[in-house]
Amino acid sequence: MLNDFQNIDLFPLSIYEVITHLLVSLACGLFISGVYRITYRGPSYSRSFTQSLVLLAMITSIVILVIGNNLARAFGLVGAMSIIRFRTAVRDTQDIVFIFFSLTIGMAAGVGLSLLAIVGTLMISTVILLLVNIRFGNTGKQQHLLQISYQSTETNGARLTEILARYCKEVKLMNLKNTGPGGELEAFYQVVLKRNLLPEDLIRELNAVQEVFGVNLFFDEDDGYGPAN
Repeated sequence: MLNDFQNIDLFPLSIYEVITHLLVSLACGLFISGVYRITYRGPSYSRSFTQSLVLLAMITSIVILVIGNNLARAFGLVGAMSIIRFRTAVRDTQDIVFIFFSLTIGMAAGVGLSLLAIVGTLMISTVILLLVNIRFGNTGKQQHLLQISYQSTETNGARLTEILARYCKEVKLMNLKNTGPGGELEAFYQVVLKRNLLPEDLIRELNAVQEVFGVNLFFDEDDGYGPAN
């Protein structure tokens, strides 16, 4: 009886249905990927991630088609997928949202709910575009991403800290990495400049510090960083 339950196949799929499900997931995946490309405002856009959103929707549909309503396949696939380890760090919360978005739409297309997949894609994408266009959640602060490459010495560190405190109302260290064997460091700060202070003056004074190799300041426009003017 257990074997009969495991092998039961109430909804056999034709080649036409399989192609239809995959085409729906492809179309929805392309649309989701396009919305991500339009709305992304992070510091490092990834073309491979954008392409992966399309493939993720299609692969999820295939997984659902493979499982069908077979309990044995479902448990077997869970065991097989548990072997895979994903160690790539997700850089932005928005990336996680789009991953779940693509997964969910792929599941809907895989079980044959094409109308739900299409309408869900259009509705959620509309909400995403609306939130971005009205700048929902914007704090109103003009934030900057500051990149400094310098030789790590006690004098340099104290001098840089003093300059940042004088020019910036808020300073948050985002990343610090060693770029050379001689103690060269590259630091990334998220800063909010004090009122009536010019970014050009901050860059000029930082560059004047001894053994500072380079300074870059990026402005935050709609939560996206670009070169400061």
